[in-house]
Amino acid sequence: MIGTALVVRPDNAGDVLLAGPAVRAIAAGAREVVLLAGPYGRAAAELLPGVDRVLEWRAPWIDPDRVPMTSEHAARLVEQVRAVGPDVAVVFTSFHQSALPAALLLRLAGVPRIAAISEDYPGSLLDVRHVVDESVHVPEPERMLGLARAAGFDLPPGDDGRLAVRGPLPDVEHLTGPPGYVVVHPGTTAPARAWPAERWAEAVEALLAAGERVVVTGSPGERALTALVSGSALGSGSAIDLGGATTFAELAAVLTGASAMVAANTGPAHLAAAAGTPVVSLFAPVVPAARWAPYGVPTVVLGDQDAPCRESRARICPVPGHPCLASVGGEQVVDAVRRLMRAEALVPPEEAVKERVP
Repeated sequence: MIGTALVVRPDNAGDVLLAGPAVRAIAAGAREVVLLAGPYGRAAAELLPGVDRVLEWRAPWIDPDRVPMTSEHAARLVEQVRAVGPDVAVVFTSFHQSALPAALLLRLAGVPRIAAISEDYPGSLLDVRHVVDESVHVPEPERMLGLARAAGFDLPPGDDGRLAVRGPLPDVEHLTGPPGYVVVHPGTTAPARAWPAERWAEAVEALLAAGERVVVTGSPGERALTALVSGSALGSGSAIDLGGATTFAELAAVLTGASAMVAANTGPAHLAAAAGTPVVSLFAPVVPAARWAPYGVPTVVLGDQDAPCRESRARICPVPGHPCLASVGGEQVVDAVRRLMRAEALVPPEEAVKERVP
């Protein structure tokens, strides 16, 4: 048992949630776990079991707002880490990111032992260099758990390795009504991963016509989208519009009460998995579903996974007409939700249902 472990995952909320099993492994072998997150991942970090404290810092090599890298900005991180005084740091990255910029700053902060996945030669920046065959698509939670194990940490007995959030969560029944609804989350941070808004509205109408209660969720910046999708913008919808109405913890509670969620490849889809809720994933193949699909819950993946944009990592769709998702219709979403909600369709999480729509 070591003293303090610093976990580094300065990315978006979904990335932080996917690190959850690895964080719990580290927490099983450390008296304190401090998680260094970015501003877009902090709320998720605060919900992770095993995390005792959260630090926030924008990583210029990751942050989408292109924050400048200055000596003053670097000094702020070095000072925060020195104040923590970790015995070990584990730097988690996605397969296309480098851990070495963070490792360099952690060395300047005096961290005595640093572990990370690194294809590049790290010199003296890493004490544990974990090498992964990135040509093999491994689910991100398992990839990060592999690093934790290489650093000497493992899940405690009885931990199933799925995603999780800590409780208690807020009471949200006054927002949603009783449990048993379908959550529809139409927003994404990357336009290439978005399903057209009119298709989302079509899916909500089809779910309502099929007798489902529907709750539409979104961030404060997505209120116009959720109003359109729910029908409230036209004054005709009977779906509940919660666009901009929930904190991240309240969204987790909303998802806990859902029988299923429909979302694109975005952070709330991983939050649904952490809440134990089955997911219909409108998944654009700009990144591989084998790595990034919702993990540990029954999942139906809709969308052409062999479309020309496949594994391009594009943020803006590079193919006219967005064919990978535009081909999916509302009735297919209803069918996928119904299959997930039928008891006989709920396969074990490690054998999640996958469907390709040509």
